[in-house]
Amino acid sequence: MRVVDLIIKKRDGYELSDEEIRFWIKGYTEGSIPDYQSSAMSMAILFKGMTKREISTLTDAMMHSGDIVDLSKIKGIKVDKHSTGGVGDKTSLVLGPMVAACGAKLAKMSGRGLGHTGGTLDKLESIPGFQISRTEEQLIKEVNDIGCAIIGQTKSLVPADKKLYALRDVTGTVESIPLISASIMSKKLASGTDAILLDVTLGEGAFMKNIDQARELARTMVDIGKHLNRNTIAVLSDMSEPLGMAVGNALEVKEAIESLHGRGPKDLMKLCYTSGSIMLVQAHIAKDREEGRKMLEEVIKNGKAFEKFVEMVKYQGGDVSYILHPEKFEISRHVIEIRADRSGYVQSLNALTIGESSMKLGGGRETLDDVIDMSAGILLNKKVASRVEKGELLATVYTNKSEEEYLPVVETIKRTFVIEDRAFEELDVIREIID
Repeated sequence: MRVVDLIIKKRDGYELSDEEIRFWIKGYTEGSIPDYQSSAMSMAILFKGMTKREISTLTDAMMHSGDIVDLSKIKGIKVDKHSTGGVGDKTSLVLGPMVAACGAKLAKMSGRGLGHTGGTLDKLESIPGFQISRTEEQLIKEVNDIGCAIIGQTKSLVPADKKLYALRDVTGTVESIPLISASIMSKKLASGTDAILLDVTLGEGAFMKNIDQARELARTMVDIGKHLNRNTIAVLSDMSEPLGMAVGNALEVKEAIESLHGRGPKDLMKLCYTSGSIMLVQAHIAKDREEGRKMLEEVIKNGKAFEKFVEMVKYQGGDVSYILHPEKFEISRHVIEIRADRSGYVQSLNALTIGESSMKLGGGRETLDDVIDMSAGILLNKKVASRVEKGELLATVYTNKSEEEYLPVVETIKRTFVIEDRAFEELDVIREIID
């Protein structure tokens, strides 16, 4: 078998056999197939697509390119949640403790943020002492003991994806839905959980810009999960504006703490309640989503969800005094208020611009080697549909950058608040559920 023949076959629109797909992934992972041939194959897939069977086989081959995490020693059904990325997305920090407080077992392996989207691991590492590097044995013990853990992915998990992801990034093949789906699902499946809840974001602050793209990606991933015998459901969520009010690592942890105390922003809590109720049904803890929602509301009300977050932070070496007293988090050297030039209603608030601005203020990274300023970010005071009076606070900017560096960013943030005379409807964060 020659890989050039497989490239030509896919280029001409034919289906690859299971054996041919596994040959390609195995050869590329081991180094016998060079980058330039895998680049050509990726481009052929981008243009010609793949069938459901091809995508499932590709996912399975990638999943088995490295270690598979064995979570069979964890009692009960293991659930996991994955977001395709967004601005201000601290959902896992709130949702994980909520479902664990209801009795679910959440074993989550997360990644770091890159570009305008923040990573769950970066947010957690803004808590002094918090350890994201854990062994498989530590993960199993933590989930058995307290019900939830959020850790970093092991280096030996899905090496095929690490190579392909880097290649796609520099060869213009990132947008291929078969390759995106296989990338996400191979990592989730290799992580060993029984049920997966996918949060597929759409809009300006997301990778999928419109609902048709998001729906296609969600349906493809749900089909992969079903084909490979995993209970998989997707929520389509709107990322046209940032999720919640805080953007930036420590700021988002503080908002997560507020949310676990029952004082969270409406859009963030709706996403958590919707996703969590699905996960509780997947874990066979709630008989339906309505019952699951009531259980989640109760653990927020009685404080058990917050207690679970404290347990997780303590278990993973974090200083819980920061969770009990969030005012201990470091405040940036510069705190700049942005105020409205006119009265009216916020018509739009571009999530991509806000995310990129937070990154430029020091709150994100452009390359994986960049060092994040955990205190930097943006705290919004108004969202789409909010009434604004002239001179009223729109947002507060936190940064340790110099005035020369941060002033243009502040101006950009101010311009992204589009204020009009007429009233607008609030955005609904939940667009669809696909199962």
